Amino acid sequence: MPTITLTQHDFESVVASHAIVLVDWWAGWCGPCQRFAPVYEASADRHPEIVHGKVDTEAEVALSARAQVTQYPTLMAFREGVLVYCEAGALMADALEDLVQQILWLDMDQVRREQAEARQLATTGGSGASRRAGLAPTAPRYGWPGL
Repeated sequence: MPTITLTQHDFESVVASHAIVLVDWWAGWCGPCQRFAPVYEASADRHPEIVHGKVDTEAEVALSARAQVTQYPTLMAFREGVLVYCEAGALMADALEDLVQQILWLDMDQVRREQAEARQLATTGGSGASRRAGLAPTAPRYGWPGL
């Protein structure tokens, strides 16, 4: 399946209506974005069951601001409407494939449990860091930042 262009008008509905959505936030002047584009297109061809969306940050300034995207390219992954990965920087083909496999095998029940625990700690003022479910190399930022 080819990549699709996402806009502020359809972003949330696409994320909500598909099991897995990858989003490449890019800018036309960005060299790493241009080098990442064919890698991302190849992933879209290899994984037609996954929506591969692209957001032109120059055309979608408000959407980019709402998503808190400030570095390019930034790759986000949503599974069942939940943001499970957000990282700036272009990936090589093997790293992107590894990320896709991690997303496919991600235990969403565990992610939801840990989200609930984090919300509980936040509302009760609890302290202490608990390990969150997510993908390496960084701790995920769960939830759509604009909500």
